[in-house]
Amino acid sequence: MKLKNKKIAVLGSARSGLAAARKAKKHGAKVFISECKEKADLENASQLEKEFSCEFGGHTEEILKNEIIVVSPGVPSTLPVLQKAKQKQLEVMSEIEFAYRLKHKNSKIIAVTGSNGKSTTVSLIAAILENSGYKTILAGNIGNAFSAFPIEEEGIDFIVLELSSFQLELLQKFKADVAAVLNITPDHLNRYENFQDYALTKFNIFKNQDKKYIAVLNFDDHFCRKQADNLKAELKFFSLQKQKDIFFQNNKIYWENTELDISQAKLQGPHNVANIMAAILCTQKFDIKNLEDTILNFSPLQHRLEKVAEIHGISFINDSKATNTESVKYALQSFQRPIRIIMGGRGKGEDYSVLNKLLKKHVCKAYLIGEEAEQIRKAIAAWVDTTKYDSFSQAIKTAFLESKKGDVVLLSPACTSYDMFQNFEERGQAFKKVVKELEDEQ
Repeated sequence: MKLKNKKIAVLGSARSGLAAARKAKKHGAKVFISECKEKADLENASQLEKEFSCEFGGHTEEILKNEIIVVSPGVPSTLPVLQKAKQKQLEVMSEIEFAYRLKHKNSKIIAVTGSNGKSTTVSLIAAILENSGYKTILAGNIGNAFSAFPIEEEGIDFIVLELSSFQLELLQKFKADVAAVLNITPDHLNRYENFQDYALTKFNIFKNQDKKYIAVLNFDDHFCRKQADNLKAELKFFSLQKQKDIFFQNNKIYWENTELDISQAKLQGPHNVANIMAAILCTQKFDIKNLEDTILNFSPLQHRLEKVAEIHGISFINDSKATNTESVKYALQSFQRPIRIIMGGRGKGEDYSVLNKLLKKHVCKAYLIGEEAEQIRKAIAAWVDTTKYDSFSQAIKTAFLESKKGDVVLLSPACTSYDMFQNFEERGQAFKKVVKELEDEQ
């Protein structure tokens, strides 16, 4: 894609939008940034104005004066101005599509989506490739934006992408050499019309693939199984329940003529076994070395069932990345000890009552925070003891004070963090900070 002297509008100036804007400018484009936030609410507004022509406080029809419109993942593709752009036959694309069109033709793409497990899986894939001697970048919904890397240059063997449903909107030519859907459970229902709409957006990851490419799917996921027949790529299934291309039995993973005992792996729990199997299938067709060592020694990522501390026999677990009910289900089934769970934040339209049976079985009390506290209370109060807290730190400290030796204090919110924090990482760090204060007081 030639960008010299092209007029490009970038909607959104956060991580992905800014990376796309800078990449376009580097290639000689005339860049216009459209940001819905007010100028006063942006720390980097003056820097943006130094680098680009900008508008703040809304997406106006100034956007339509450009030839290409690049849309950040946080900006809904249903915006009226984007519909007008399509009517005018302007090119409207996501940041992922934009970067894909610029990447060097020799760099292979492994792309992964799913409601849960994406970050762990792509990080493991990247580790497998790096430990096999390949130059690899990890981008997308993890770390830096796809556009932020020197993807036009030769020498990058693999680009491993974690892709959210938002990033899978507005794709046209994007094509992954290997694409995977790990699982699909209700999420982001505040953005999509219904579950079907959300789930089909996830399946855009297989767009443009044919039989020369590989599609990796979770056989145990009903939607994945149902949609598999519509795909044109070579299908590879992983399963915890059936003997498929790769499967799990008695602490061992089996595929082709290989077996791998993962009883000593640092990644534990059924969800992580599924992540490991997906990572193996995603890298299987390439010349891979040191696979067993890489898998057994791969450490869990921060904010995902991360043990932070143990104080007087009480464990503190940071699962801030659990932004939906399915993730909370995994967390509740990961401990054989009484749990005191901290839940809440900004909701995504989910039904929290799906957790009730597990809450009754595993949880002695739920400590509720944030905008969604009352909604959660209404859904679960008949099944588990609940109290609402105005302060995040107060919820953690009270959970500790009420705990007995052997209890687990678990942050697993089932909500996004945006009512109180910038992102789930900041929420996880805040949890760790309070726990550290409690440790220091003992």
